[in-house]
Order: sequence, then structure tokens, then C-alpha cells
Amino acid sequence: MAEDQLETVKAKIAELQSIHRSLDKMINAAATDPAQDDLQLRRLKKQKLVLKDQITVLERQLVPDIPA
Repeated sequence: MAEDQLETVKAKIAELQSIHRSLDKMINAAATDPAQDDLQLRRLKKQKLVLKDQITVLERQLVPDIPA
């Protein structure tokens, strides 16, 4: 992978991690609010999991392939 591609992937990972942290804060705040809609809370959690999967896929791109 070229150096500019590595930097692009790293920047995308950082962006997704920032969004992931924001969602985590929103979920924690929503979980403590008794007036919070359970459906909305589940949607936030699902979105957080999707982001985590995207981060994992991008992080795997940073690891060089090891020949068998």
C-alpha cells in the first residue's frame, strides 16, 4: 500500500474513532435518561457496532500481508 493511501486510511480510522466515542457518550447519556426511547438507544448501539466493524476493516488494511 502506498504511503498516501496509508495516511488516508489512518485519517479515516481517526475520524471513525471520533464518531464512535461521540456515540458512546450519547449512549451513556441516553441510558441514564428514563425518558429516552429504547428504540433510539438500540439504533445508537447498532450504529456504534457498525462503526466498530468499519474501523476493524480499515485497521486490517494497515497490517501487511504475511506470505504463508
